[in-house]
Amino acid sequence: MAEAAPDADTFDYVIVGSGAAGSVLANRLSADPGVTVCVLEAGPPDRNPFIHIPAGFIKTLADPGVTWQFKTEPLPMTGGRRISTVQGRTLGGSSSVNGMIYNRGQPADLDNWAQRGNRGWGYADCLPYYRRSENRIGPSDASRGRNEDGIPITDMDWINPISEAFIQGCVGLGIPRARDYNCGDQAGVGYFQRAIRKGRRVSAAVAFLKPALSRPNLEVRTNARASRILFEGKRAVGIAYLNAPGAAPQQVRARREVILSAGTVNTARLLQVSGVGPAELLGRLGVPVVHELRGVGSNFRDHYASRFVMRAKKGVETLNELARGLRLGAQIARWALGKPSILATAPSHVHVFWKSFEGLDVPDLQCVFTPGSYAEGKVYVLDDYPGVTAGAWQHRPESHGWVRARSANVFEDPEINPNYLSDSMDVRVHLGGMRLLRRMLGTPELGRFLEVETLPGPEVQTDDELLDFAKRNGSTTYHLIGTARMGPETDPTTVVSDRLLVHGMQGLRVVDASIMPGMPSANTYATTLMIAEKAADFIRGREAAAPEAAAAA
Repeated sequence: MAEAAPDADTFDYVIVGSGAAGSVLANRLSADPGVTVCVLEAGPPDRNPFIHIPAGFIKTLADPGVTWQFKTEPLPMTGGRRISTVQGRTLGGSSSVNGMIYNRGQPADLDNWAQRGNRGWGYADCLPYYRRSENRIGPSDASRGRNEDGIPITDMDWINPISEAFIQGCVGLGIPRARDYNCGDQAGVGYFQRAIRKGRRVSAAVAFLKPALSRPNLEVRTNARASRILFEGKRAVGIAYLNAPGAAPQQVRARREVILSAGTVNTARLLQVSGVGPAELLGRLGVPVVHELRGVGSNFRDHYASRFVMRAKKGVETLNELARGLRLGAQIARWALGKPSILATAPSHVHVFWKSFEGLDVPDLQCVFTPGSYAEGKVYVLDDYPGVTAGAWQHRPESHGWVRARSANVFEDPEINPNYLSDSMDVRVHLGGMRLLRRMLGTPELGRFLEVETLPGPEVQTDDELLDFAKRNGSTTYHLIGTARMGPETDPTTVVSDRLLVHGMQGLRVVDASIMPGMPSANTYATTLMIAEKAADFIRGREAAAPEAAAAA
C-alpha cells in the first residue's frame, strides 16, 4: 500500500544525511543531468562561523544547534559514566565538527572486508576511490589522489618545538619517522594530514555538496529530520520527515532509491523505527515489522582512548598559553593574514602508529600527541598551566555493542551501548598502549620541556591501577561504525550486500560508516568518503574502477 500523499514531491534519489557520504553522493549522482536528487539534512545550514575555523571545534562539539548530543549508556567499564558521543547535525554532518584528520588505515583492513565475502572491497579495489575522493596538496606518490573536486588534504603548517621533540624522542625509541602514513605503510611517527586549506576547515559539504548546488537537478532541505522510511511492500518509495517536534509530517518520494547516509547511530535508528530490524525490538517499539533483519543496530564499534597529561616547565609555550589574552590576539591576527596559527590546526598534531607489544608484525595502536592539555573533567577547557597530552587507542577493537531506538519518536535519543573494553584482548592492548604513552612522554628529548605527569599521575603503576584510570577517564574518539554491517545475506549479523543494498528489500541502500564490517586501523572519515565514491558508481551503473595494486602506490 502506498503511504505517500498524491502531491508528495518526487525525485529519482532521496539521500538522508548530508555528511561525508551524503555530500559525496549528492555531487556524484547529480552530475548526471538526467536524474533528480533530494538531500534531507536534519540540522541547519553550516553558517555557524566556528564550523569553518578549524579551532572552532571546541565550540561546535558542545553546541546542540549543530550536533547530535548523544551519550552512551552508563557501563561498568566506563566507571558508570555516560560518555558524550557527539555527531554532526548540519550540512557536512560530522565533517563540519570533526578533528579534520585524513587517515586511510592499513591495506589489510579492506583485504579483511573482502575475505568476509564482500566482493570488490579489497584494498586494490578501493584504492582508486580513495584517490578519487582526495586532492592531496603536498608531497605524495601515485597512491594519493590529486583530484581537484576531491577533499583537499594538506600538511600541518604550525609546528610547536615540543611536537618536534616528541617525534625525535619516538625515533630514539626505535619508531621510524613516517614518510606518508597514507601510502599503505602506516607504521611510524609524524605529523597528521588534515582537511584544512588556507586556514579554513574544508568539510564534505564545502568540498562536494556546495559545488553541486547550482545544478537544477539537486535540492537540499535542511532542518528535515527523517522520521520514517515509506514502503510499498518490500520496496522503499520515500521518506517521511519532520521540521520540528510536533510538526506535521512531510513526505518526499523516490522513483529509484532511498539512500541512508545518516551515520552509524541515525541510520540504524531510522531502519528500526521504519520496521526493518530485530522483530523483538520492533515489537517493543510498537512498530509493525516490514522486514526482520537481526543485524540492524548490532555490531556497533568505536575506538576507546585513554589520554595522559604532563605539565610543561615554566616558560615553555603550549597551546594553553597561546589561546589566552594577548597571545590569542596575535594568533587571530596571524590567521586573518593567512599565516600558520593555532586557529588553523587539527586537535591532534602528531600521530604514532605502533605496537602494543614487541613482536607484532604491524601496528595495533594509534597514538596522538598535542602540545596542549585540557582540565580534568572539563569539556575542552584548557588547563591553566602549560601542558601536553598524548592518547592511545586500539586499532581494531573486538568489543562491540548496539544502537537501539527507545521509541518511534526520532526526537528521543536512542540507546547507545558500545561495551568498551568488554573483550579481554582489548584490555590487554589498551594497557600496552598506556605503557607505550609513558615511554614516549619520558624520552630525554622531551625531558627539557616537561616537568611531571599530572594525569593519571606517577602513583598509578600497576595494570589494575591503569585499567581503573582507563575506566574513569577514557573516552570515545567519535569513530562509530558497524550498525548496518556489510556482508553476505547468509550471515545473520549483516544488513547490506557488497553493493550496499539492504538484504531482502528493494530500492533501499545504506552508504555511510554503519556498513563497515570491521573497524579500520584509522579515523573513519577517509574510508567513509571512499565508500561513498564507490557507492556512486554502483548506483549510476558505472563499471567499477580498475583495481590498483598496493605496490603501484
